[in-house]
Amino acid sequence: MATEVKVPELPESVSEATVGEWQKKQGDAVERDENLLDLETDKVVLEVPAVAAGKLAEIKVQAGDTVQAGDVLAIIEEGAAGDSGGDESGDGQPKDKSGSAPSQASSNEEQADADAGDSGGDDAVASPAASKLMDENDVAARDVKGTGKDGRITKADVQKVIEGQSSGAGQSASADSRDTSSEQAPATEQADRQALGEVSPERVEQRVPMTRIRRRIAERLLDASQNTAMLTTFNEVDMKAVMDLRAQYKEKFEKDHDVKLGFMSFFVKAAVEALKRYPIMNASIDEGDIVYHGYYDVGVAVSSPRGLLVPVLRDADQQSYAQVESKIRDFGKRAQDGKVTMDEMTGGTFTITNGGVFGSLLSTPIINPPQAAILGMHATNDKPVVRNGEIVIRPMMMLAVSYDHRLIDGRDAVLFLRTIKELLEDPARLLLQV
Repeated sequence: MATEVKVPELPESVSEATVGEWQKKQGDAVERDENLLDLETDKVVLEVPAVAAGKLAEIKVQAGDTVQAGDVLAIIEEGAAGDSGGDESGDGQPKDKSGSAPSQASSNEEQADADAGDSGGDDAVASPAASKLMDENDVAARDVKGTGKDGRITKADVQKVIEGQSSGAGQSASADSRDTSSEQAPATEQADRQALGEVSPERVEQRVPMTRIRRRIAERLLDASQNTAMLTTFNEVDMKAVMDLRAQYKEKFEKDHDVKLGFMSFFVKAAVEALKRYPIMNASIDEGDIVYHGYYDVGVAVSSPRGLLVPVLRDADQQSYAQVESKIRDFGKRAQDGKVTMDEMTGGTFTITNGGVFGSLLSTPIINPPQAAILGMHATNDKPVVRNGEIVIRPMMMLAVSYDHRLIDGRDAVLFLRTIKELLEDPARLLLQV
């Protein structure tokens, strides 16, 4: 029986999507719920799973095509994966005169690998998805420990190696650039290099289409710069107290909560407390009205291979330090796989971003409309400062708050940032809310 694979219902306000690379070839055997391809919208990436087990009999769209909800992407012949009749074998290859398919065995082996892994070695067997991910990230099979059937390499095994190499790539920023598990962009940088190919003595250029997500990011940034009266104020925070507190409790924290204690939870908590004291920083403009939000949904910028994403920590004021760290870690991992959902990026009353993990010393972050303010974190470096009349060396970080001057006066922005500085320099105040 033939079953159609259709474009799923798209998120609200999204009218069309772009077809990504197919994970299967026409004629391949597929399992029910196995991912066939990704659809890229201007906001999220959607996986399209197989609706039935069988053979991918026909692919109706190609990578780069534009589709809409309900469009037919492919046809699956249910239960046909192991059929021996007809003019083609299960892998779409012609049969020999005896009616057998010479390449069927190797095709079946590749299909069996789809959920598997290997214990390593240059000849290790990897699933198609794992092989693709290894190629994209220059990971050798010998460096991957397989956990699948018969030691085969799965996509998850490769992802684990990539995360280890990038020290937690994609997670939202930790404040100390010497100890971060935050935003990294190796996949993006690699894609940029691959676009130009090998280094050549000739003057080469390569034109590639801008992805939908990148176009959407560009539109929003341009909108923010043109339609807000954006201004930035700066302050410098001594990170010693937070670093000492983290060093003292990080092992017990991880043991008790099964998540590492980073610096991001301190910044989220400090920002929430400052927002409570200066509610205008948590407000937004809706036509001619000012909307004051009585809740604290903090967006945390994370990088992904397809661009910057801002998933939201809902009700951040009600979450513990462990919950904040756990959710940020989860966002970071899923951003790398394109699995952050539209709902998770919708809303938000305030945003935190960190360029410090890349070594940035100072920047002016751009507001994420319709929000009215954004906090930017930067690299932590030892600097000479004066304390009690003496010059001492302290780990210092520059903080920046960009704000919409149509709504927020300079006084409120300056005092808001100073409050964050004071709370971080005396973190006991965060617990006592004083």
